[in-house]
Amino acid sequence: MSTIRITKEFNFEMAHALVGHDGPCKNIHGHSYKFNVTVKGKVKNGTEDSDEGMVVDFTIIKNIVKDLIVDEYDHSLVLWDKMNIDKNQLSFMNKLILVPFNPTCENLLGFYAEKIKKELPSNIQLTHLMLRETPSSYAEWFAEDN
Repeated sequence: MSTIRITKEFNFEMAHALVGHDGPCKNIHGHSYKFNVTVKGKVKNGTEDSDEGMVVDFTIIKNIVKDLIVDEYDHSLVLWDKMNIDKNQLSFMNKLILVPFNPTCENLLGFYAEKIKKELPSNIQLTHLMLRETPSSYAEWFAEDN
């Protein structure tokens, strides 16, 4: 059985603001994110399973990432909870997400990696994530570095 890496791509829209940043990113602004999730595992061969010949059905990866990341963060505003925002005063914003870190591309990737790893089938390993904020700017997370 070969070990193969497979990648599923996702897109979502999200706004954030970076506390303490000395440029315009300190203000609320949004991105059209592109998110790549790469996993690895052994290709199933010689089984009667519906995923015969696959590492994992792409639908499994799609459902995990869609539930944990895309559906949660798409069209949301993500802010650092350090900002002491009262969510009750902003009840009209039903997709305000407060996180325990400055929501940079880098911090989001580490956070997303931990969420995804917990939900993957035991025979699959998360190896790589890429989060693209703009056509020319992205961050990457590699399992081998963590």
